[in-house]
Amino acid sequence: MSYSSSATGILLAAGYGSRFDPSGLHNKLLATLPDGTPVVFQSARRLLSAVSRVVAVVRPGSEKLAEVLNEAGCDVMFSIDAERGMGATLAAAVRATQDAEGWLVTLGDMPWIEPGTLEAVARSLDAGASIVAPFYRGQRGHPAGFGAMHLEALSALDGDAGARALFMSEAVERIDVEDANILRDVDLPGDLQLH
Repeated sequence: MSYSSSATGILLAAGYGSRFDPSGLHNKLLATLPDGTPVVFQSARRLLSAVSRVVAVVRPGSEKLAEVLNEAGCDVMFSIDAERGMGATLAAAVRATQDAEGWLVTLGDMPWIEPGTLEAVARSLDAGASIVAPFYRGQRGHPAGFGAMHLEALSALDGDAGARALFMSEAVERIDVEDANILRDVDLPGDLQLH
């Protein structure tokens, strides 16, 4: 590992993925990429390339997902709050890691973010940035970096809006990257083959 941030990684892996499989039988995070790697495993390993600790949040009952995330090297947290949406899930993870020096947050269904992008956001956070985000051709993507001063605001999030309000109200340190993968997630089965 070339760089290890002092921030704590948060991997949000508690969504329902209902567009991927409306029946709810197949969790898109456990779907495999062309090389056979589960989506969430690769997402977790990429995040772990920039930080030494990742807390992955899953819904209660997601034992198989938790197993894969443990195998990837994450600390897994089951959160009942996940049913209320991404904001509530992120808040639960932040409350569980209140001693963190900052957070590098990404999504379990974004396995292609380049390690260099994760590292660039982490380095900026470590250098004292309040909020950091990568941009590709003018569009903000993941991961998002938050300094420890946002503990209270992040802990209070609820619903599905995530940290959008923080991005509107605070000065965001922008990192322009040539990594279109900061915008790419797995939404539908066909997305697994596009890379």
